Amino acid sequence: MVNWIWLFFIVISVAVAAMNGRIDAVTQAAFDGAKSGVTISFGLISIMVFWLGMMRIAEDAGVLRRMAKLLSPVVRWLFPDVPANHPAMGYIMSNLSANLFGLGNAATPMGIKAMQELQKLNPDQETATPAMCTLLALNTSSITLVPTTLIAIRMNYGSANPAEIVGTTLAATFVATGAAILADRWYRRRSGPPPANKLTSGHASGKALPAHTAMDPPVSAVSTVKGGGDFV
Repeated sequence: MVNWIWLFFIVISVAVAAMNGRIDAVTQAAFDGAKSGVTISFGLISIMVFWLGMMRIAEDAGVLRRMAKLLSPVVRWLFPDVPANHPAMGYIMSNLSANLFGLGNAATPMGIKAMQELQKLNPDQETATPAMCTLLALNTSSITLVPTTLIAIRMNYGSANPAEIVGTTLAATFVATGAAILADRWYRRRSGPPPANKLTSGHASGKALPAHTAMDPPVSAVSTVKGGGDFV
């Protein structure tokens, strides 16, 4: 759907430019946009490498593991229908940890893996489960302690104080996350108890439950990116 929207904008802009005799302006804008994209990408590399390195140091020092333990009660409350020892929980906590530091590129592969694991518990493969909706809401509105990407963009465009947005970003994401959690709780209560997932339904029917190995969260977002995770 997004591709069709962008195609619509491109076709309309070219058509309007042709009717007004300004095709040269569209061509120039296209080249300028491509140039700006490359310039911004190089500017983002340094800040991303720095923070990914900091996360690797934090991982080796055990900071991320302790953070995961602090997040565990909250995550279990937010995802009551996901078994505590299921691999999805580890990916969810890794996603939240990466988002806290504004590392959206590192959080993306974690979120994708969490969705894939949650889909394995989904009794209806065509409908998103409450846990999936909760993860999507949190990933979109996550509290950000350090808006790494935005700081990098501001630095790239010569901002006098690129880090001055930390306070306002923290406040905005805190409000957004609170609103997302309230909306999620409201919709959960409105829709009633979630359908039994494949683990609980298998237990109820007397079938053997699939063996899941508890993931020691969080899975390193740094290792995932280093290993070729998808970027958005």
